[in-house]
Amino acid sequence: MKTNKEDLLITHLFDAPRQLVFEAWTDPEHLQHWYAPDGCTITFKLIDVKVGGRFHSVIHDPVHGACWITGMYQEIKAPEKLVFTMELSNEQGIPVSATEAGKSTDWPPAIVTTVIFEQVGEQTKLTLHQTVAEAEARKTGAYQSWFSMFDRLNALLLVNK
Repeated sequence: MKTNKEDLLITHLFDAPRQLVFEAWTDPEHLQHWYAPDGCTITFKLIDVKVGGRFHSVIHDPVHGACWITGMYQEIKAPEKLVFTMELSNEQGIPVSATEAGKSTDWPPAIVTTVIFEQVGEQTKLTLHQTVAEAEARKTGAYQSWFSMFDRLNALLLVNK
């Protein structure tokens, strides 16, 4: 995983086997229960989890409104690695600028997300890398949102273990 020193890089330990954690990232039924910041929900208009497959989703935020995202799965190596793009879009799936999507001009219109899953005993170490500056992610709240989403995912995994 090639990273820029300013990119967002987070590691987190989940109390579940790697296969379960990987499935939570690739099963639309699981994603809808955890893959949104606190106080928000997510709806997938389209999701096709395969190499070259696309997704189109909207985060429903009661404060900031809808945030539409499209993306494509670039690499899927179950249960070890997941790589996908995320691009700001409108409801029709047409790419939009960061400012059109209500983000700052410093937020990139498209990013690549790489997720590595490593088995550590009975737990899974997850490493998340995104091609967005960590400083920008902290400023927008995206950085902090990952931790709340990971807490929600860990709780769901404990139920399904």
